[in-house]
Amino acid sequence: MMLAVETATGKLSENGTGAPELSQGRSTPDFSRIAADVKLGANVALHGFVNLYGCSIGHDSRIGAFVEIQKNAEIGANVKISSHTFICEGVRIEDEVFIGHNVSFINDKFPRATNANGELQSDTDWQVTRTLVSRGASIGTGCTILCGITIGEFATVGAGSVVTRDVPSKTIVAGNPARILRRLEEK
Repeated sequence: MMLAVETATGKLSENGTGAPELSQGRSTPDFSRIAADVKLGANVALHGFVNLYGCSIGHDSRIGAFVEIQKNAEIGANVKISSHTFICEGVRIEDEVFIGHNVSFINDKFPRATNANGELQSDTDWQVTRTLVSRGASIGTGCTILCGITIGEFATVGAGSVVTRDVPSKTIVAGNPARILRRLEEK
């Protein structure tokens, strides 16, 4: 099931049946979890099985099935995020970006399960490393995007690539690690 959200507030409320409901009276997509602190622009399309919390999504964007977007992630306007994608805290995706199926972002350069005391880590034991995907960029299916990088405007990342460093604007990169294949022609 897909839901077209026509509200700029994106606030959730109870509809009397216990099921969450978006402020325009439309219910959330089947089996989706959309927290009350999610900020949705106008005309956002959400497919089933999404998990959204503490993030913002700009107007006219489309979020595919089985997508998770974590707190403090920012999604611009006119963005298309395909199914099975994971966008973690600290990722900023600007306007008009395409994200293919099964793309994973990372926000920790040295992930560990436990802290120095052997206890499970909490938010105080590590620091988010931010990532930026600039306007008009395209990221192919199955890519892994390491943290602390910028993907430049209108850059293209080939399917299956592992992006380990900045991608210049208007270039095509691919591989593991992703390397520049060529510059895009000016239009």
